[in-house]
Amino acid sequence: MKKYFPKTFLYFLLAWLLLNIVQSAFTGIIYDEAYYWYYSQQMAWGYFDHPPMVALLIKLSGFFFHGELGVRLFSTFLSAGSVLLLWLMIDAKEKNKYVPHFFLLLFSMALFNAYGFLTLPDTPLLFFTALFLYLYKKFVAQPNWLLSLALGLAMAALMYSKYHAVLVIVFVILSNLKLLKSVYAWVAVVIALGAFSPHFLWLYAHDFVTIKYHILERPNHAYDFAEFTLGYLLNLIANFGLLFPFVYWALFKLKPKDAFERALQFLSYGVILFFFISSFQKRTQTQWVIVLCIPLAIIAFNYLITHAKSRKWMKNLGLASLVLLCYARLWLVFQPLLPFLVFETHEYPWSQQLHAIVGDTPVVFENSYRRAPMYSFYTGETAFSLNNLHYRRNQYSIDSSEAKLQGKKVAYITLYANKGDFTYTTNKNKTFYGWYIDNFESYRKLLCTVDTDIIDLNQPNQIVKVYNPYKERIPLHKLTFNVGYLNKYKKLKEKLPLPFTLQSDSERELRPKDTTYIQVNFPKPSRDDIEYLKFSISENGLLMGINSPSIKIKE
Repeated sequence: MKKYFPKTFLYFLLAWLLLNIVQSAFTGIIYDEAYYWYYSQQMAWGYFDHPPMVALLIKLSGFFFHGELGVRLFSTFLSAGSVLLLWLMIDAKEKNKYVPHFFLLLFSMALFNAYGFLTLPDTPLLFFTALFLYLYKKFVAQPNWLLSLALGLAMAALMYSKYHAVLVIVFVILSNLKLLKSVYAWVAVVIALGAFSPHFLWLYAHDFVTIKYHILERPNHAYDFAEFTLGYLLNLIANFGLLFPFVYWALFKLKPKDAFERALQFLSYGVILFFFISSFQKRTQTQWVIVLCIPLAIIAFNYLITHAKSRKWMKNLGLASLVLLCYARLWLVFQPLLPFLVFETHEYPWSQQLHAIVGDTPVVFENSYRRAPMYSFYTGETAFSLNNLHYRRNQYSIDSSEAKLQGKKVAYITLYANKGDFTYTTNKNKTFYGWYIDNFESYRKLLCTVDTDIIDLNQPNQIVKVYNPYKERIPLHKLTFNVGYLNKYKKLKEKLPLPFTLQSDSERELRPKDTTYIQVNFPKPSRDDIEYLKFSISENGLLMGINSPSIKIKE
């Protein structure tokens, strides 16, 4: 152990681990963590938004603790593991002299700090990126069958973490095209595909819902330089805080001396360039470039070891970052430290407030896959997100949660009403109204399809197929059919009733596990910027559901 890790390193690592464990236990859950906790309550090979690794981490943590630490424990372990792997990938003989600088560098990376305890898909992505690069470093030095197996499993674990992992794999391959001639490399790829095949099968069984959402269904809007490209450039800065000039300068000055350093260089520039180009089409989220923390940590630390002047000002900026980030960590727990700013970790008390009003009555949240799991996490009660045409589909749209509420009395919560049976207000001064529904009944899994990729609104008497996936018959008098018109960025702009006739007058219900054919004449939208439509069905007076993907309209 001493051969690889000096005592000073182990002391700092232990402090890092203990800090993150304490932080995990005393920091409130954020909404995305609550959503992924909801994933973990029904383990599967895939979920609507992401592969299953984040759910597995939470499930494992929950075996040891309840509450916040029961969501985050294994994330703290993976963070410590990432630090270990980073240290092992640094070859400089002088590195033992600069252990404090190493940890100061890592602590100055804002998101590397955050993902030291938060449990999000990027948490395992960071660890498995580090593991993949560590194994690749050994592989290029001396390939063998054991390393092929390990690399294959590491690539699969990367992909099980987040789809962005494909960038890590692709840019490493591009840095060393000789891999395409290596039998060992191809064996690793085959092993990775085999290990990842359960997720492929899940995607197939669910009509590739995750891929379709991320590629085809994500709403967007017209290009805005400040929000898209400038926002992306600011994200690159935010990832490394005050040390961003030093980190990127080290990358700029890097002259690779071997295949591994070339992989670090390709991965860094590749990710930066990929999302820069992407920023001209859509907004890039800060965490999308978080994999940069792994290669750039190695590059920056190697640079500071050999450049005394940079080491000095890096130390000063790093200490300033240390103070700021320690204060930020405390503020995540104690909101009065920044009384004018309320973050998600401070918001959860609303769930107890609502629970005191509705008791053990299940709660249906309109258009909120974030509030539904947060409520369930902090109260232990059943909650559901009922999504309509103004929102988007999510995990609640494809799992069995809707069935658990059918026919039950529920409390229905919305942000868009101005009256109700009860109300509650969050500490962000948002007021939600709610009312009770004695016999809740929804059919959000009804699916409308047409036998064409492009719909001509001017064509009369078009056939729409309505598939009923439920086990019971659904009377048509309970349903109202509508059509939503969307612009080219798939933003809802207009919604209109959709009159229909049945092919058979005797059909007055949707048969279970069967398809009913209806005949429609599409109403003309009043706007000129319409390029897509979605079918939407309202049941029992509820707001219109999302009952089809976006379908292109003929110009």
